[in-house]
Amino acid sequence: MSNVELIIEERAANIGNFMVGRLLPFRQKRAVGPFVFIDHMGPVKLNDRENMDVLPHPHIGLSTLTYLFEGSIMHRDSIGSEIEIKPGAINWMTAGKGVVHSERTPDYLRNSEKILHGLQIWVALPKELEETEPAFTHIAEDEIPRWEENGIHFKLIAGEAFGKKSPVPVHSPLYFIEIKNTHPQDIEIGDMLYGESALYILEGSIFSDGNNYGPKQILIAKDTKLCAFEMTENSTVYIFGGQPFPEQRFIDWNFVSSDKERLKQAKEDWLNQRFPKVPGEVDFVPYPKA
Repeated sequence: MSNVELIIEERAANIGNFMVGRLLPFRQKRAVGPFVFIDHMGPVKLNDRENMDVLPHPHIGLSTLTYLFEGSIMHRDSIGSEIEIKPGAINWMTAGKGVVHSERTPDYLRNSEKILHGLQIWVALPKELEETEPAFTHIAEDEIPRWEENGIHFKLIAGEAFGKKSPVPVHSPLYFIEIKNTHPQDIEIGDMLYGESALYILEGSIFSDGNNYGPKQILIAKDTKLCAFEMTENSTVYIFGGQPFPEQRFIDWNFVSSDKERLKQAKEDWLNQRFPKVPGEVDFVPYPKA
């Protein structure tokens, strides 16, 4: 019997002047553990007149995780953070009661050709931390736990699994794991996982229960403990999940909360520009019209 409960295909979405592939949320699956939103950016080649410019926009009730495969993004936020994220590093921003940030092509790359490719992820906060103070952490690539077993390369980007712990300061039990290989390999890691679990195929393909699955798909597991599959050569997959929350999470635009009234308040606060400002930024993303 197949352990794949649901297959989610990447869907095109516009985030301003930039197209992405949306993976979560999905109408049949709003979250996997605490993960409530995943966008696959690119890969896209931008010429010397094209740049990523996501203007200042707000968040509440979540943490964002930005992870690049190629390219570079300059992050600025209302906490005062200003840092360039490069491939392999991690930006982890906890919005809590409210934060505003922008994401742009760094100045030194704006007049040259560049490639941008990566993942942007939202992780919901436990109910008791939804109104926590905003915080930002940048984790360098060499700080991320990585290891090799039988020619399989693992990286624990966030959370806890395999008896290891990432330095990313997560707020609930979760995991975000990268697995790469060069030769066909059987993977059996169910005993290392917990809660809800899903698998995202970035490149290559996997075989599971007689079925072949390819890139730009998320496979939702029926039973995390039965997580076993075969990776074809030169494949890269991401396993993510963790303990789900007892309360449902609601999303309105860039806001996440267990309380619909809190979402309405966040909307009103943004419409009236009551959120904190990003130093050096004057423009902002307006709340979308219905």
